[in-house]
Amino acid sequence: MNISLLDVVGPVMIGPSSSHTAGAAKLAKTARLIYDKPFKKVSFGLGGSFASTYRGHFTDFALVAGALGMSEDDENLGHSFEIANEKGVEFDFYPTEIPSVYENTARITFYGEDGEFFVEGASLGGGRILVTNINGLVCELTATSPTVIVQQQDVKGVVSDVSTILAFNNINIGVMKVSRTSRGDKAFCVIECDDIIPENVIDELRQVNNVLSVVVVNIKGE
Repeated sequence: MNISLLDVVGPVMIGPSSSHTAGAAKLAKTARLIYDKPFKKVSFGLGGSFASTYRGHFTDFALVAGALGMSEDDENLGHSFEIANEKGVEFDFYPTEIPSVYENTARITFYGEDGEFFVEGASLGGGRILVTNINGLVCELTATSPTVIVQQQDVKGVVSDVSTILAFNNINIGVMKVSRTSRGDKAFCVIECDDIIPENVIDELRQVNNVLSVVVVNIKGE
C-alpha cells in the first residue's frame, strides 16, 4: 500500500477541512479551467454531506473561490463572496442528488454567452478530487497532471491523430479514456500526460479533422 505525505498531514490549504474546503476549491477551480470562458453566473448543486454542512465547513466560500480561479491555499479564499460581487459574478447554492459513490459531490454550472455548461465531481478527501461528468459526458479526471480534454465526432482516426501529435511533440501519455454519448455522435477523449502542453501543441490538436474543441488543464504533476 502506497501512502504519501499528503495522506498523513493533508494538503497546504485554507481550512477548516481538506474534504469540504480544499477539495471543494480544487474541484471548482478545475471546473473553471475546463470551461475556460467568461461567465456572469455560476450555480453550485450540492450532494451528499456538501448539501447539509457546506456553510459550517466553509464549502460555499471555497467553491466560489475556485470558480474565480483561486487555489485552495489562497489567502483571499474567505473573501470570495466579496470578490465575486466586485467582479459582477452571481452565484447560488442548491441541494441536489448527484449519482456517485462518493459522499461530497457538486454540480457546477457556468452561465456564459453560449449558454450553460456544467461539470460534476467529488471531493475524495485530503484535497483530492475526481471530475466525473463534463457537460453530459462521463469521464474520470483527477486533476493531478496536465490533461487534454478533446471533444470530437465519434469517427475513426481522431484518437490516433491526437495521440500522434502528442507523441511527435515528446509528450508522454499516462492515462487515456474515451467516452461517447452514442455511436457516431459526440465523444470525449480525456488524456492525462506527464508533460505540460504548450500552446503550439494545443493549436495543432484543434486543427485535427472532426475535433470540435480542445481544453487543456495544465496542472503540474504531484
